[in-house]
Amino acid sequence: METAHYSKVVTLSPEDNRRLQGLCGRCDEHIQLIEDRLSVRIRQRGYTFSVSGDPICVDRACQALENLYREASIRPRMASHEVHLYLQALPTRESVENTAPVRDGNTQFDIRTRRTVVTARGENQVKYIRNMMQHDINFGVGPAGTGKTWLAVACAVQALEAQKVSRIILVRPIVEAGEKLGFLPGDLAQKVHPYLRPLYDALYEMLGADLVVQMLERDIIELVPLAFMRGRSLNDSFIILDEGQNTTAEQMIMSPVSEGSSGALNGKDNTLVG
Repeated sequence: METAHYSKVVTLSPEDNRRLQGLCGRCDEHIQLIEDRLSVRIRQRGYTFSVSGDPICVDRACQALENLYREASIRPRMASHEVHLYLQALPTRESVENTAPVRDGNTQFDIRTRRTVVTARGENQVKYIRNMMQHDINFGVGPAGTGKTWLAVACAVQALEAQKVSRIILVRPIVEAGEKLGFLPGDLAQKVHPYLRPLYDALYEMLGADLVVQMLERDIIELVPLAFMRGRSLNDSFIILDEGQNTTAEQMIMSPVSEGSSGALNGKDNTLVG
């Protein structure tokens, strides 16, 4: 760790041993998470914490201590993964120095839908959401589990509820994940349903199963294999092409984004064919 050149003392109140224990965690594991994330040094004596390091990171660490101590009044047994998620939303010293800050300085962003509130955490997710709101075509590239599809569906649902678009088109290439499934029984919808299941799960969470079924029947929401998109013109639609890394160049050209439409094309493992 670099030599500290700035220090600040923060005293937490009111004094509460359960809250203090929740803040620090077992064997001070939460304090160590703050130190590692923000590259600071924290010394504790009771309810008084001395934080030293880079000035920007020291201020963020002090704010984190106060916020987590306040949160511990509601959840005195905070788990380490909850602290980790909170810290992930805080920019590190390197990100502050090397990247442009979010315009309003906020590293969290809420998308409110009918049934839930989806919170984007971290600068990359905030920028991803704002780009979808401001631009017609966006590419989301990243490892699995980073929220590309989930956040895109949340933005689509929010746009539909705000009447910015008239329907949502969710598109996926029908590609097996390394194993041959063989013949699938049922009609066409039943055959492609297993491949589109992640999109159904996101819609059920944000709108509720009954409303999703009604919208599917009225074609307000369409879940379509990419092979069926050739030649379609879709105005005033929010189009999401999921699993874009499994497409060919010809299929990417076939994906329609029309006037008045928005699109989000998502790929995993840092690969997007187009």
